[in-house]
Amino acid sequence: MKELKPRIHDDSNGLDYILVGDYYIPALKLDDQEEHRPIGKWGRMHLRYLKEHRHITYVELTFSGRMGTYLADINEQAQARLELLIDQMKEAEGVTEDLKRRDWWKWVQMMGNIQNRAEEIVLAEIVYL
Repeated sequence: MKELKPRIHDDSNGLDYILVGDYYIPALKLDDQEEHRPIGKWGRMHLRYLKEHRHITYVELTFSGRMGTYLADINEQAQARLELLIDQMKEAEGVTEDLKRRDWWKWVQMMGNIQNRAEEIVLAEIVYL
């Protein structure tokens, strides 16, 4: 019986393979220069969406090594959009620090409502797109 090499290189696709048991699997590693930024709440939600609904995009980003950067970008965009929406809604609806001092409970209710609406917009515009 022929002895299998522990490591081989395929010139047609440029990948190295390592022997595991009786099978060769790709010897993939992440690029050391990839940024290590947190993916956060929005990035995790988008990752789950990609896995469940955009499988080809998920596989492409994973194997290209760009998934972490992509999800970190999504998280930053979503957080910035959320903060902008909250500020705009607070201004439009008159939710101020003065209202907070006068009627704290009404301020809490209005802020909760604004937060929920802004998050729904971010989900629709960025996370689930």
